[in-house]
Amino acid sequence: MTIHAFTDGASRGNPGESGIGIVLKDERGNVLASVFGYIGNATNNIAEYTALITCLKLVQKRECRCLVIHSDSELMVRQMEGTYKVKEPKLKKLSQEARALMSSANFECSFKHVTRDLNGEADRLANLAIDTKQQIQI
Repeated sequence: MTIHAFTDGASRGNPGESGIGIVLKDERGNVLASVFGYIGNATNNIAEYTALITCLKLVQKRECRCLVIHSDSELMVRQMEGTYKVKEPKLKKLSQEARALMSSANFECSFKHVTRDLNGEADRLANLAIDTKQQIQI
């Protein structure tokens, strides 16, 4: 099964209060899972990577042959594709964690940069996490 994951991280203040949102869909667009969580004080880029890592952990618990990650974070997508270098130490650590999860996974993984309007549900969930301060439940 191919899973399409829509991930987003939000930060109010950058750095500031931050949250993540993830929506997993099957090939037909049916929602398999919606997850959100408050991650405390972080930058927007850290929130984006935290959403990615959480997504990878979620999908590892599912039957999946191919994971397509949709994100409106051009920086994260290009860094994970290898087009951009990861220079910031905290992001470098998070990108290494994500790569380790991807290499140990039983599925192929690819990235797709999407515009913000195509990532609305994940964005709404990330902001809901900040509003409610609800911790991530995986």
